[in-house]
Amino acid sequence: MTRRFHEAPILPLADHDGAPLIQRTPGFVKLTLNRPAEHNRLDPADVDAMSALFRELASDPAMRGLVITGTGEKTFSSGYTLQALVDELDARFENMLDALEALPFITIAMFNGGIYGGATDMSLCCDLRLGTPGLKMFMPAAKIGLHYYPGGLRRYVSRLGLPAATKLMLTAATIESDEMLRIGFMTEMHPREALEARVDALLDQIGRNEAVVVAKMKRHMHDLAHAGMPAELFVQINSDYRASVESPELRARLDAVLGARKDKGKEESGRG
Repeated sequence: MTRRFHEAPILPLADHDGAPLIQRTPGFVKLTLNRPAEHNRLDPADVDAMSALFRELASDPAMRGLVITGTGEKTFSSGYTLQALVDELDARFENMLDALEALPFITIAMFNGGIYGGATDMSLCCDLRLGTPGLKMFMPAAKIGLHYYPGGLRRYVSRLGLPAATKLMLTAATIESDEMLRIGFMTEMHPREALEARVDALLDQIGRNEAVVVAKMKRHMHDLAHAGMPAELFVQINSDYRASVESPELRARLDAVLGARKDKGKEESGRG
């Protein structure tokens, strides 16, 4: 089978360094996160560009599917850059994820490597998540002192169930591919050499379905999942999230993490 995106031009999504790469074929888009040396982290400019893309795709009646993956074989993504949490944390990352979750067609996360931080929530925004043996994931919010935002908590609980969400969110435990598959974080697991062909086969299947019915059923299933969060609970969770964002404890923990990374970088440069 010809792989769908192999002959599609690879273009930057925006004009800044490290911008995600985009490929388009009729009805389908592949988005590749593109900072392999930095674990394919997302910075605010990436988030803005992705938000604009999702708005465009949501309004295109010909769209049938979106694949998100990462460059390299080490990391799918480490999520939102920690420096943005320190310097300019606002609602743009949350809003981008909500827009991804609400897209009226099938979305697939194709894991080329480990999944960390906000990238775990970005993955849960996708309808299907395919990966390979030997991957790892973890959510460090509790470790860095960040109370997670309402949409992320809802997705963790509704997608994975309370026991798995509790383990991942409240202990910051690292889990591997077999457990990711068992709890439903990973929809399917395939050998690395077979992964792209399996995604292609899924896209072929998706392309044969009735797009209007898919969009309506997806919206209704999401409405059912959202129904468990009443408005007053959303307000309370958001209030606690904002309080943690402004707390000195979060800033101190982030400064410690960033400082340790800088020290490690200096040591590695000295050895070089």
